[in-house]
Amino acid sequence: VQLQASGGGLVQAGGSLRLSCAASGRPFSSYDMAWFRQAPGKERELVVAIRSRSGSTYYADSVKGRFTISRDNAKGTVYLQMNSLKPEDTAVYYCAGRRGKILSTVRLADSYDYWGQGTLVTVSS
Repeated sequence: VQLQASGGGLVQAGGSLRLSCAASGRPFSSYDMAWFRQAPGKERELVVAIRSRSGSTYYADSVKGRFTISRDNAKGTVYLQMNSLKPEDTAVYYCAGRRGKILSTVRLADSYDYWGQGTLVTVSS
Protein backbone atom coordinates (compact mmCIF):
# COMPACT_ATOMS: atom_id res chain seq x y z
CA VAL A 1 0.00 0.00 0.00
CA GLN A 2 1.20 3.53 -0.75
CA LEU A 3 0.41 6.39 1.60
CA GLN A 4 0.21 10.08 0.75
CA ALA A 5 -0.05 12.56 3.62
CA SER A 6 -1.20 16.14 3.25
CA GLY A 7 -2.61 19.05 5.20
CA GLY A 8 0.36 20.35 7.14
CA GLY A 9 1.19 24.01 7.43
CA LEU A 10 1.82 26.96 9.69
CA VAL A 11 -0.73 27.79 12.36
CA GLN A 12 -0.82 29.93 15.47
CA ALA A 13 -1.07 28.39 18.90
CA GLY A 14 -4.67 27.54 19.68
CA GLY A 15 -5.49 26.98 16.04
CA SER A 16 -6.53 23.86 14.16
CA LEU A 17 -5.36 21.76 11.25
CA ARG A 18 -6.62 18.60 9.62
CA LEU A 19 -4.19 16.12 8.15
CA SER A 20 -5.20 13.55 5.57
CA CYS A 21 -3.53 10.35 4.50
CA ALA A 22 -4.73 8.69 1.31
CA ALA A 23 -3.91 5.05 0.74
CA SER A 24 -3.76 3.13 -2.50
CA GLY A 25 -3.39 -0.58 -2.96
CA ARG A 26 -4.89 -3.41 -0.93
CA PRO A 27 -8.21 -3.12 0.89
CA PHE A 28 -7.72 -0.17 3.22
CA SER A 29 -10.17 -1.50 5.77
CA SER A 30 -7.83 -4.33 6.76
CA TYR A 31 -5.03 -1.99 7.84
CA ASP A 32 -4.33 -0.54 11.23
CA MET A 33 -3.44 3.09 10.65
CA ALA A 34 -1.50 5.56 12.74
CA TRP A 35 -0.04 9.01 12.87
CA PHE A 36 3.45 9.47 14.21
CA ARG A 37 5.44 12.66 14.55
CA GLN A 38 9.06 13.60 14.82
CA ALA A 39 10.29 16.92 16.11
CA PRO A 40 13.83 18.18 15.43
CA GLY A 41 16.34 16.34 17.58
CA LYS A 42 13.72 13.97 18.97
CA GLU A 43 12.68 10.41 18.30
CA ARG A 44 9.62 9.56 16.31
CA GLU A 45 6.62 9.14 18.58
CA LEU A 46 3.11 7.80 18.24
CA VAL A 47 0.39 10.41 18.10
CA VAL A 48 -2.55 8.07 17.64
CA ALA A 49 -3.43 4.72 16.13
CA ILE A 50 -6.72 3.26 14.95
CA ARG A 51 -7.38 -0.45 14.57
CA SER A 52 -8.64 -1.89 11.33
CA ARG A 53 -11.82 -3.66 12.34
CA SER A 54 -12.80 -2.48 15.79
CA GLY A 55 -11.91 1.15 15.11
CA SER A 56 -10.42 1.30 18.58
CA THR A 57 -8.11 4.24 19.06
CA TYR A 58 -4.91 4.72 21.05
CA TYR A 59 -3.78 8.26 21.76
CA ALA A 60 -0.62 9.67 23.20
CA ASP A 61 -1.37 11.38 26.51
CA SER A 62 -0.01 14.65 25.14
CA VAL A 63 -2.76 14.91 22.51
CA LYS A 64 -5.77 13.38 24.25
CA GLY A 65 -8.75 15.68 24.13
CA ARG A 66 -7.20 17.82 21.39
CA PHE A 67 -6.58 15.46 18.47
CA THR A 68 -9.04 13.09 16.83
CA ILE A 69 -8.29 10.32 14.36
CA SER A 70 -10.90 9.02 11.96
CA ARG A 71 -10.95 6.85 8.91
CA ASP A 72 -13.11 6.56 5.82
CA ASN A 73 -12.64 3.07 4.49
CA ALA A 74 -14.64 3.77 1.35
CA LYS A 75 -12.26 6.57 0.45
CA GLY A 76 -9.16 4.82 1.73
CA THR A 77 -8.27 7.80 3.85
CA VAL A 78 -7.38 8.44 7.47
CA TYR A 79 -7.66 11.88 9.02
CA LEU A 80 -6.12 13.63 11.98
CA GLN A 81 -8.07 16.60 13.29
CA MET A 82 -5.80 18.70 15.47
CA ASN A 83 -7.33 21.35 17.69
CA SER A 84 -5.90 23.63 20.36
CA LEU A 85 -2.49 23.28 18.82
CA LYS A 86 0.57 24.09 20.89
CA PRO A 87 4.11 25.03 19.87
CA GLU A 88 5.27 21.66 21.17
CA ASP A 89 3.10 19.99 18.52
CA THR A 90 5.51 21.29 15.89
CA ALA A 91 6.89 18.29 14.02
CA VAL A 92 6.84 16.34 10.81
CA TYR A 93 3.76 14.14 10.91
CA TYR A 94 3.81 10.75 9.26
CA CYS A 95 0.97 8.40 8.54
CA ALA A 96 1.69 4.71 8.76
CA GLY A 97 -0.10 1.46 8.07
CA ARG A 98 0.23 -2.17 8.99
CA ARG A 99 -1.70 -5.40 8.55
CA GLY A 100 -1.99 -8.58 10.55
CA LYS A 101 -0.11 -7.40 13.62
CA ILE A 102 -1.01 -7.98 17.26
CA LEU A 103 -2.68 -5.32 19.36
CA SER A 104 0.13 -5.06 21.91
CA THR A 105 2.46 -3.55 19.28
CA VAL A 106 0.06 -0.94 17.96
CA ARG A 107 2.04 1.93 19.51
CA LEU A 108 5.40 0.77 18.11
CA ALA A 109 6.73 2.47 14.99
CA ASP A 110 8.73 -0.63 14.08
CA SER A 111 5.51 -2.62 13.72
CA TYR A 112 4.31 -0.46 10.82
CA ASP A 113 5.29 -1.56 7.34
CA TYR A 114 4.06 1.34 5.26
CA TRP A 115 4.86 5.02 5.67
CA GLY A 116 3.81 8.23 4.03
CA GLN A 117 6.29 10.94 3.14
CA GLY A 118 5.54 13.21 6.10
CA THR A 119 3.92 16.59 6.31
CA LEU A 120 5.30 19.48 8.36
CA VAL A 121 3.17 21.10 11.04
CA THR A 122 4.53 24.31 12.54
CA VAL A 123 2.75 25.94 15.47
CA SER A 124 3.85 29.46 16.30
CA SER A 125 3.51 30.96 19.76
